[in-house]
Amino acid sequence: MSRGKMQRIVHRPPLYTEFKPVGVRRLSLDSIELSIDEYEAIRLADNKGMNHNEAAEEMEISRSTFSRLIEKARKKIAEFIIEGKQLQIDGGNIHFRGNIIKCNSCGHMFNTNFENEILKCPSCGSDNLVDLAGGFGHGRCCRNNNNGRR
Repeated sequence: MSRGKMQRIVHRPPLYTEFKPVGVRRLSLDSIELSIDEYEAIRLADNKGMNHNEAAEEMEISRSTFSRLIEKARKKIAEFIIEGKQLQIDGGNIHFRGNIIKCNSCGHMFNTNFENEILKCPSCGSDNLVDLAGGFGHGRCCRNNNNGRR
């Protein structure tokens, strides 16, 4: 019997979750799903320049698991670029370490943790806020998972 997948740690939710070629209708495109943990692997290795050991430690997974994850993510991104498919970021067995709140009134985005509940935009005072982690179904689970972590 195989053991279940360990939950991977992701710094914050992605700001953008859908990408497609310009000038092509969404309905006519095949879609590829990049999981949130694959997104995080790309962010750490290719955007932040971390080596596999550092990135694996940041995600709280083994180096070999990270290497498999980054390989899958790069293959999907290559397929998206070369074959002109739609790319969607969603899913994966993850917990967020932090969160991003966006104000729909003024467009201000700010980083937060799960300990502080923010009800009004610090920039304009509006209560028209979007919780990006909440959009992926996270919040309380991440708050509980981050107790006692860095």
